[in-house]
Amino acid sequence: MHMGESNNNREEVNNHAHRQSYNPNNYAPPPPPPPPPPPPPPSSATMSSEHNLSPPPPQKEVRSHLNDKEETLFMQVFVEEVGIWMDSLDPHKHFSRLLPFSSLSEPMLLNAFLACGARHLTLVNPAYHEDKALNYYDTATRLLLNSLQNPNRDTEMCATTAVILNVYEIMSERATQRMNHIAGARALLKECGWNARTKGIGGACFWLNVSMELLSCLHFNWAVAWEPDEWGVDMDFSRDSEPGKEEIWAYRITYILAKIANFRAAANTANQQEVNYSDMYLGETTQKRYQEWKRLRDLCDAWNDRCPRNMHPLAYLHSYQTSAKSAFPEVWLIKRSAIVARLFYHTAMVLLAQLNPWMTRMSEEMHDTVMSHSHQICGIAAHVKDRGVASVALRSLAIAAECLTVRREQEEILVIFQKITKETGWRVGFVYKELKIKWGWEAPDPPPQPTSLLQSAMLHQNPPPSTQYNQYQRQQQQQQQQQQAPPPRKLPHLVNPLISATHFSSDSHPYHPHYVSAPPQQVDRHHGHYM
Repeated sequence: MHMGESNNNREEVNNHAHRQSYNPNNYAPPPPPPPPPPPPPPSSATMSSEHNLSPPPPQKEVRSHLNDKEETLFMQVFVEEVGIWMDSLDPHKHFSRLLPFSSLSEPMLLNAFLACGARHLTLVNPAYHEDKALNYYDTATRLLLNSLQNPNRDTEMCATTAVILNVYEIMSERATQRMNHIAGARALLKECGWNARTKGIGGACFWLNVSMELLSCLHFNWAVAWEPDEWGVDMDFSRDSEPGKEEIWAYRITYILAKIANFRAAANTANQQEVNYSDMYLGETTQKRYQEWKRLRDLCDAWNDRCPRNMHPLAYLHSYQTSAKSAFPEVWLIKRSAIVARLFYHTAMVLLAQLNPWMTRMSEEMHDTVMSHSHQICGIAAHVKDRGVASVALRSLAIAAECLTVRREQEEILVIFQKITKETGWRVGFVYKELKIKWGWEAPDPPPQPTSLLQSAMLHQNPPPSTQYNQYQRQQQQQQQQQQAPPPRKLPHLVNPLISATHFSSDSHPYHPHYVSAPPQQVDRHHGHYM
């Protein structure tokens, strides 16, 4: 199915301006329903090797429509609040417009959607509790694990459900205490053969999965597990420059940003030892890194020069011209994919300016580049009215905020984060803490017990506080009186948990022992069924 983009844009703008059916504060929680017929949800040990295999799932129930008040509310919340950001890079809006109809005949998909919708309500409305969301999550997980035991399963539906359950886990504050679908979703994507060239739901799941991983990698200074050169992105900038191809250009800048994330992660490893003056300018490694840095910089410049006109701002107001007298300019872009792509572009430029291999200290030129693009990011985030962008903008905004030195700008950034929290429910308290430490407003807490690597895998968790605390002590010893641009944040060099989740056999599969390999013809039989 193809949805006209002009209609998409108009509907998305109107959806924000005229919200007719859903307001989280207008809903009182419904009375507790009777116990559901399925058996009790599995615990976090469900996926352990000691667990007995569940019985086959019952016959699918085909429904013409939702007729339960609570399910309707949770699905409505998913479509209007969660699906919109999941579809940020999808021109056909599979998650918010197409797949909800498929879920009427797919119980595991329906329960995954309801889990995300219920989870969002618990984040924005304290009257709702997480129990219902957990019940839907456990039911969807149980149905998925049952399906994975069947070699004749619908492989695409399993992969799609796993991707959505991964989204639930990222939304969940206690995700690390439950089974984790991060590696499982990636394994099922690869089983389906989905990549950047895949159309339909496969392409939508691929881009959602790799973009969520990319945001985590930007936070923790990880390398992207799925090598971007293997994604299959069309990087021929001479094609698709006409309006209507915005998502293709958003994919291209996502690829570039992923390459920069890998470049930064490699730089952190290379800089473990001090580099002397002669090595800096004459060392073969440094020269190779500079050539790669310049290639990435040229890619960013070419992307900005060749992307369609409607991926550039329609209007730009200086800070003193804004009605709210913001500290940042008002940068107005219209289409959601254009907004996300522009945020990624400015993020890429900030990171590259901080990573020039030939500069141990940031030059005036690089400093100006950092501040210019940081202000552009803040200007977009400060004035955007599209709720579907806010969730994606968090990481770009945090990277830009670290570079700010003016107190008024820093204070406004915290207000922006508070607004995003109120609208989306994302827990960003850790960002406040990180920024205040970076700006020198307060000291970090003393190091507690070490966090596990699994905890670090989640998008919303903190990096190890002990590293922050030691860094703060060093900064205090070297602190200068004059205010200047803060140096790039020295992040702990942790390892992306997905690095080991690249190739799977049945015995090493994340869903082992439930997973049974599907024959290639079974994968091909379902390919394109949900396009």
